Amino acid sequence: MTVAVSAARPGTDAEPSDGPRRARGRRGWRWWLYTGLVGAAAVWLAFTVAHLVVSGRWWFWLAVDAVPPPAFLGVPLLLAAAAAPCRRSRRPVALLAAAALLLGGPLAGLNLRGLAGGDGPPPADAVRVFSWNTGYWDEGGQTDQMYALLRAADADVYLLQEYWYEHSAGPGEAELARLRAEFPGFQVAVAGELVTLSRHPVLRALPLDAPDMPPPRWGSPDHWRYKVLRTDLDLGSGRVLSVYNLHLPVQLVPDHSPLGGEFYRVVREQHAQREPQWRALDRDVAANPHPVLVAGDLNTSPAMGDLAKVPERLRDAGYASSARYPATWSDAPGWPRWWRLDWAFVSAGVRVHSYRFGGPTNGVSDHRPQQLLLSLR
Repeated sequence: MTVAVSAARPGTDAEPSDGPRRARGRRGWRWWLYTGLVGAAAVWLAFTVAHLVVSGRWWFWLAVDAVPPPAFLGVPLLLAAAAAPCRRSRRPVALLAAAALLLGGPLAGLNLRGLAGGDGPPPADAVRVFSWNTGYWDEGGQTDQMYALLRAADADVYLLQEYWYEHSAGPGEAELARLRAEFPGFQVAVAGELVTLSRHPVLRALPLDAPDMPPPRWGSPDHWRYKVLRTDLDLGSGRVLSVYNLHLPVQLVPDHSPLGGEFYRVVREQHAQREPQWRALDRDVAANPHPVLVAGDLNTSPAMGDLAKVPERLRDAGYASSARYPATWSDAPGWPRWWRLDWAFVSAGVRVHSYRFGGPTNGVSDHRPQQLLLSLR
């Protein structure tokens, strides 16, 4: 029997060429790109939904709450831009990014309400308020710079936080005596780490008690217990303004690695300190018949669900600010200023004519101050 043998031509089935293999390689690369972009957009959308559901409700999420608020705006836009040149992935990524942007955009910290302006020109008796976390008071040889910054504000009411030292005992009577000497004619109320100075008569000074605080672990009992100081100010003609000076405990302490259990133990402890202070503030504001100003360092960013714990009768004074992205932290060298941790809220009886944030503090503090001009309706 004769067997016919013929040579296969290049490119036939008998001897596959490199072309199909290259095509499969190209398809693989495109598939990985498609999967990566769509997967990243899906993961970010899932994270945004989880953040909206969990933030402010679960102690563990305080560690996640540290995400910079602009990420809720920047990440969806970045994903959509990256997928735009890719024909297969641009549509699904755009849809996922749009959903994430719609849900997370309000968390980004943009101040769109400020476009409408404040409550008009101030009256002659408008009250100038200066609120500032002083950064462990004057520890570190910065006493003169601190007082120069305070005097330059020329405020009627000062709400100051962190009136204590991190690395040594104090401040003591000498520091309090200098504070009174620097501001003659002001009444001074001190509770723990909170100091309120007022040109207007102080009718009542009341540190808010939080009976469900955990046992003290550091500092004096007052420093541990009192994080909100209420002062009722006599503005004349029978008008009273209740001013709440507050400094909520920081949400996390980055002294430990998130890979270890100590990090999460500290986060849980911080949550246990914050919650009683929120409840104490809410109880007192709800029962207060006077117009209210609440200002200070809340250690709460615009992206955190904890903002829902602000008493219902209060509104953010940001509507009177021209800053489109108000941020107060960090003012320390080497850190981006991406977070607004300092806030001011007012009740319906208070008009805010201007609200702005001070300039650099030249190393005195890592927070920028808040400055308000307000009056009563």
